[in-house]
Amino acid sequence: MTTTPAGPLSLGELDRGPRRTWQRVDLGPVLDGTYAPPQATVGRRTDGVGMFYPGRQHSIASDSEAGKTWLALLAAQSELDAGNAVLYLDFEDDEGGTVGRLMALGAKSEDIAARFGYVKPEEAIDSLFGREDLSELLGDLRPTLAILDGITEAMSMHGLELKDNTDIARFGRLLPRYIADKGAATVALDHVVKDREGRGRYAIGGVHKLNGINGASYVLDNRQPFGIGRTGRTSVYIAKDRPAQLRRHALPGQEGLFWFGDLVVESHDMGFAEGMVSPPAQGDGKFRPTTLMARVSAALQGAPGPLTMTDITDRVKGQAQTVRGAVAALVDEGHIVMETGPRGAKLHRLVKPFGDTP
Repeated sequence: MTTTPAGPLSLGELDRGPRRTWQRVDLGPVLDGTYAPPQATVGRRTDGVGMFYPGRQHSIASDSEAGKTWLALLAAQSELDAGNAVLYLDFEDDEGGTVGRLMALGAKSEDIAARFGYVKPEEAIDSLFGREDLSELLGDLRPTLAILDGITEAMSMHGLELKDNTDIARFGRLLPRYIADKGAATVALDHVVKDREGRGRYAIGGVHKLNGINGASYVLDNRQPFGIGRTGRTSVYIAKDRPAQLRRHALPGQEGLFWFGDLVVESHDMGFAEGMVSPPAQGDGKFRPTTLMARVSAALQGAPGPLTMTDITDRVKGQAQTVRGAVAALVDEGHIVMETGPRGAKLHRLVKPFGDTP
């Protein structure tokens, strides 16, 4: 659905000073039943389901090269195709890399020139005329989506400590919330902690990163690496959904996450790539616990011989029921074969590591 901007905002409209938030809130719409909860309408899955809430803060966290920039650029392409504008604050890459990927996905050059605001900051927002320039750009573009690529670098640029919850809150007010308050769905691209076993739902740094999200937070789990001339695949999980409108479009996953879909990018060459975010249902609609499937595969690969189910659940971190589901999925997909051992024991032998292509 195309959103037609109402026209540029003036600097006065953008920066009227602090909002008076200690006044009584009008509860009329809630009491009379006319209040409508926020809906995710920015960025689209292949079935039309939106990913981000207008005017709210979001995050996408993953390992390096797991696809978070591809996911953000697919959302940007979706907004450009709908006639909307996008703001991209790049603290990591340059215009050649970022805009080159957007063009490879099929975004039209005239749309990028007219409605894609690319900014590569090299100093803090309050240095020189940073705040004024950003306000003017927001007023001219009226973006529906704003992407902040490289939160670690952005916080460092502003002299803020990544693991300090007070600094995280300060940065949130400084940029993401400031932009979201102007109406854009703001999406911060972040890194997860290196320890796969202990990362859970969090990006690297203080817990306030997740607590401060008032939209949705996504965690990516790469299944097949991205690269030129190959097809990459990453599972997209919901770690937090404050308005609670997205989980109904997802399937329950492990460790409190919800499987929202799969990001697939097929790269044909440097200038042409096809990408999509597909719904979670696959074939028979069964959920695939891909993270645990990878852990089971690794446990069997490192074991001296076939393992019983008890051996597997002892070695793989996760709820036993979900681990057994991962084993069943690996059996169904031909990664594991079951054999009868001594005294009728059911043994599991790995024949093809999970993630290997046929």
